[in-house]
Amino acid sequence: MRIIYLGTPQFAVDSLEALVRAGHDVLAVYTQPDRPKGRGQALAASPVKEAALRLGLPVRQPERLKADYATLAADQADVMAVVGYGQLIPQSIIDLPRHGIINVHGSLLPHYRGAAPIQWAIANGERVTGVTTMKIDAGLDTGDMLLKASTEIGPEETAPELSQRLAVLGADLLLRTLAEIDTLVPEKQDPAQATLARILTKEDGRVSFARTAHQIHCRARGFTPWPGATTVWRGQPLGLGRMQVSNRDGLAPGELLVEAQRLYVGCGDGTVLELLEVQPPGKKRMPVTGFLQGARLQQGERLG
Repeated sequence: MRIIYLGTPQFAVDSLEALVRAGHDVLAVYTQPDRPKGRGQALAASPVKEAALRLGLPVRQPERLKADYATLAADQADVMAVVGYGQLIPQSIIDLPRHGIINVHGSLLPHYRGAAPIQWAIANGERVTGVTTMKIDAGLDTGDMLLKASTEIGPEETAPELSQRLAVLGADLLLRTLAEIDTLVPEKQDPAQATLARILTKEDGRVSFARTAHQIHCRARGFTPWPGATTVWRGQPLGLGRMQVSNRDGLAPGELLVEAQRLYVGCGDGTVLELLEVQPPGKKRMPVTGFLQGARLQQGERLG
């Protein structure tokens, strides 16, 4: 099948590689323009661009996809496949391919439409998530659904770990969708069931100890690596790394307890977290044992 591929993040690499392995004719790969990255702000290629160049595929990087309308029309692709491209696609381009545009989305639609479905599924404490293939329309993840595949979310699984698993699941589902494209019956989404997975902000990483230990643990896993989980200790920012829900009780929200080189913090509804890693200001993340050696915490000190 003649395919135009559109993708940008690491999540989209598995699907591109799967198309090539399956023998599809990938005419071109569209990805976002190189962006400044790191301290030096040098231009960096997207993970999909790096994969496309490694696979010997033509790469196109327009600032706006509609600027390439004439080129896309001349390609005469059978289908376009989109995985995390990063732009809404205008209807004029949606209408070009014979089979339309197939999107691989990292949730069980209509739940978690939007930019951060994997992160918010973990942060909200979901136990099951998955991937959905859908036909793109002009809305935000509102198109008709084609196929779904589900998986359980591990109790300690972080967003990067789940994303890696869903990328593989999504690649397989994309190949199935293309193989069955002539017989699949699209299913409309129920808007009443839709939820939004909005883009993350730095504020999302600020820990409120009014939340329960389970809720904070879920958010910390979902917001790894960014915006992470942060609080305030002695007037300075403190990053919170690995943590686990404790069966202790009796601590007020934010109250710290040090016991046998272990560090506990009170949360909402009488629940307690054990902190396993922290990141003091200006330092790398460290095990709590190392932090306690220099912190000289006083019983009853508070976070937040």
